[in-house]
Amino acid sequence: MRGASRIDEADATGMLSLIDILLAGALVMVALLTLGVRDLFAAAVLFISNGLLLALAWARLGAPDVAMAEAAIGAGITGALVLAALRRMQTFGERADGTGTAGTEREGDRDGPC
Repeated sequence: MRGASRIDEADATGMLSLIDILLAGALVMVALLTLGVRDLFAAAVLFISNGLLLALAWARLGAPDVAMAEAAIGAGITGALVLAALRRMQTFGERADGTGTAGTEREGDRDGPC
């Protein structure tokens, strides 16, 4: 009977490490996607997703207090502030040129020799 429990423990440990590896890979992938995406809203959503994945990683490491703080501050408050700033940028862009496109230039709007 004892031999069977050791096998079960080894399987559980192997599975836990697989989950940890997948979580670490997802963290790196989402971070790289966040840096590479051109759409600001998509980058903000990926940033929030990265914070939630990081909170899950802290929970897996046995630090529930840090996980809760990361979820509340890193994904929650910071994510809301980033989305609010994005909305303010778009509103500012609509007021500035009347086209509704924040931060984009049209071909004759540039000043300079070109």
